[in-house]
Amino acid sequence: MQEFRHAVVTGASGGIGEAFARELAARGCDLILVARGVDRLEALAEELQGRHGITADVLPADLGDPVQVEKVAARVTDAAGTLDLLVNSAGALGAIGPLFVQDAEAVRRNLALSTLPIVGLTQAALPGMIANGHGGVINVSSVMAFLPAPGGAVYSASKAFATSFSESVHGEVNWRGVHVTAVCPGSTGGTRLHRSAGHRESGRLGRLLDVGDVAREGLAAVTAGRPICVPGLDYRWRVAMSRLLPRGLVRARYYRRWGRRVPR
Repeated sequence: MQEFRHAVVTGASGGIGEAFARELAARGCDLILVARGVDRLEALAEELQGRHGITADVLPADLGDPVQVEKVAARVTDAAGTLDLLVNSAGALGAIGPLFVQDAEAVRRNLALSTLPIVGLTQAALPGMIANGHGGVINVSSVMAFLPAPGGAVYSASKAFATSFSESVHGEVNWRGVHVTAVCPGSTGGTRLHRSAGHRESGRLGRLLDVGDVAREGLAAVTAGRPICVPGLDYRWRVAMSRLLPRGLVRARYYRRWGRRVPR
């Protein structure tokens, strides 16, 4: 079983990113924590260092800004000798509603946040991992990568990108001892995803997953070399049905459910 000793976690100030940071720290992994919220990052770093005796460095960055993505990528490159895990968890749900009524600049920013850091940071991390002959990259995606999402078209499409990207890059590097995994959870409790988008937690796909369970399943998947991880048996069933059923039936179900959604 592969053990991770030095990891970079983006989106670490809350939700799934924070859960990965907590789980890794409990396993003795030193961390570089990346997010916009400096105060939350510093408080988390202090807590994890005191509780687990690990080193946790704070790297404030807004990954919606390409310049700051480059700053974090440079830090990842500098850590190439020791870094053996990258967790890309930064992201936002964005506004819910038809694309034609959404703010164009907000759409571009959310799309950039959901895609460019995954590519840039993965590309920065891989050379060192390949040189060392081991390592892993976890890209936090969503079960929505497999489903149509009227009212959330950009979010769903960006998660499909993250999943396809992870699966493809895994095929390039797994034979070198490096694994890339897309973790695709459904509705997850303990996150600020919906609140950050300015609306309540509505329109859930199913039961709320425990955020810690998502992190543990993701770490088990990347350790085992699985390129796609869908936490929760019920969500795995939904994904399987979306692949087995005629696509027209899948579309019809989710069009009925979300197709007439309008902004509040």
